[in-house]
Amino acid sequence: MLDHGHHLGLVSLEAPLISNLSVLENISLLRQYHQRLSRRQAEDLTREYLRILQMEDLAGKRNPVLDEEQRFCVMVLRAVMVDNPVLVLDRPFKIMPDLADARFIYDVVEKVEGRYRECLIFDYLWNEGRYAGGGSVRSFV
Repeated sequence: MLDHGHHLGLVSLEAPLISNLSVLENISLLRQYHQRLSRRQAEDLTREYLRILQMEDLAGKRNPVLDEEQRFCVMVLRAVMVDNPVLVLDRPFKIMPDLADARFIYDVVEKVEGRYRECLIFDYLWNEGRYAGGGSVRSFV
């Protein structure tokens, strides 16, 4: 059992984005709440994170208009806003069922490297082949 408490950066359909908040608000809310950053400070940091994934244009959009890959990216950015997070990807192919393999997932995780201490992927055994060549990401199947 993982015992990381408030350091868990969960990316899962079980922890969806808040639909009436913008992408900017969904991501920055964690730093505002947990680290008591001002709204402006948290949003400035969020904009920097969105730039890393070249998604600045999504800042004002809301969850319902995002495609699956965009939603996944926003969920990852929200997860790395946790203080010193262990990034946990819960069945990413359930979030993005049309992906053929994990290249997109690994690319996103690598772009935010240095903003989490560890990345774990939990998925079904039958998806194991989709994770070939996972690099430094530890995958639990």
